[in-house]
Amino acid sequence: MEENLKDKTGRDLKEWKAVLAKQSFEKHGEMLKFLKAEYNVSHGYANFIALKFREADAASSSDEDLVAAQYEKKVDLLPIYQKLYHLITSFGEEVQVAPKKAAVSFRRKRQFALVQPTTKTRVDLGLKFNDRAFEGRLETSGPFGSMCTHRVQLMSADDVDAEVAKYLRDAFDEAG
Repeated sequence: MEENLKDKTGRDLKEWKAVLAKQSFEKHGEMLKFLKAEYNVSHGYANFIALKFREADAASSSDEDLVAAQYEKKVDLLPIYQKLYHLITSFGEEVQVAPKKAAVSFRRKRQFALVQPTTKTRVDLGLKFNDRAFEGRLETSGPFGSMCTHRVQLMSADDVDAEVAKYLRDAFDEAG
């Protein structure tokens, strides 16, 4: 969106930030309403500009900061994430790691795994398969909805075992 911002709105991000800096908005919605009403900016671009201005979007934080924030109040779950991270990234340079605010996505040509500290005692591993039955530890996608087809609940780093490694490798292979 940032690449097309000037063409679509007449200003680049730096210019839009200067426009918003002259105002005294407290809420995101106020910024949207202002940009749409005063400058006829589409909702999508207004939202993008406001997020960037507030630096509230994931792209404004480093990958390390995003992961640290996810586990800040769930430190006991960090070893689960670390074990998954090392396992998944050992599949090769094709693995793309994309931390977001609430989860970390692992991609090849498409997303094949998603790691999310869902509760204070559980990390959910979302997996994307083309066609696989729900059986044993492979449950329905649960909180992931259509982002993943299956989920494995992990309570400790020991739960990241050979079976989980096989699930991950299969999902990785299907994503290529």
